Amino acid sequence: MFDCKKNDFLWVDSLNLKFDIYSMIELQKPIPSYLTEKGNIVRLIILTAVFALVFINIYAPFGVETWYNVTKLEFLAYSSLVILTGVLVVVISRILMYYLSKKHTLFLWQYFIWVLAEVFSMAMFYTLFEKLILKDQRFFGDIFQASAKNTALVLLLPYSILWLYFSWREKKQQLIKLTENPTATDTSKNMIPFYDEKGELRFSIKLENLLYLESADNYVNIYYQDKGKTARFMLRNTIKRLEESFKGTEIIRCHRSYMVNFDKVKILRKDKEELCLDLDVPSGISLPVSKSYVERVMETFTKFCFSKKN
Repeated sequence: MFDCKKNDFLWVDSLNLKFDIYSMIELQKPIPSYLTEKGNIVRLIILTAVFALVFINIYAPFGVETWYNVTKLEFLAYSSLVILTGVLVVVISRILMYYLSKKHTLFLWQYFIWVLAEVFSMAMFYTLFEKLILKDQRFFGDIFQASAKNTALVLLLPYSILWLYFSWREKKQQLIKLTENPTATDTSKNMIPFYDEKGELRFSIKLENLLYLESADNYVNIYYQDKGKTARFMLRNTIKRLEESFKGTEIIRCHRSYMVNFDKVKILRKDKEELCLDLDVPSGISLPVSKSYVERVMETFTKFCFSKKN
């Protein structure tokens, strides 16, 4: 006999399993580039400090003024000291994250652990200050538990709000770029479209502004010039698929991890045993050429030289 209840349970278990797998896949994604942009890091630090001071000292969430037996003035001074010290922890943490993101790809699960480490570090300082400086007689674990609640409150809420704001702002900027209509036919022909792994258009840029592409597992970082500065857009696709779509163009593969807009190459030089491409940008970007792509790069270089002579 067909058992409805049993099959309902199996259906629910299947949904839960799919949700768990989806969550695990999502956590393996690189963090959005806007989280490690210098300007956004400064905004996060300033707004988090202001939010924390206003939220705790004026609104006193969950009766926070009763967690410690102090006067309102003492609580104002104490909480301000803790917030300012906490901001110092965030400053150091975000500086480290900024420089680490330049060398390595940070994933979402690493970012969440990083934030938890910030909460733990601030809570530990809060606890030690209360125990050693203010001579609190309570059990160490109780102090840490209360300080962790304070720290999570002043960090996680503004972090979430700012993440949503940064995401909304970037999507708005991307939408504006994608919906811009070029006035001249020649301009539209020089626009380079970038599609994700599902074939959906995600990014489009003038060839003259494109610098290079960098592989990051199942993502590709697109580096381009925007108002004289080097900017980055992260696309969910592989560099191998993009290489196939750009066959016959000046966007060529020069390394296992890089593709370059050869029109932006200023100098081709040999550094020790490695061939390098220096790009024509103020920041002085240099890309390596691996041995398996040397022949292709030299063919493209010859073609460019010949076309310019003619």
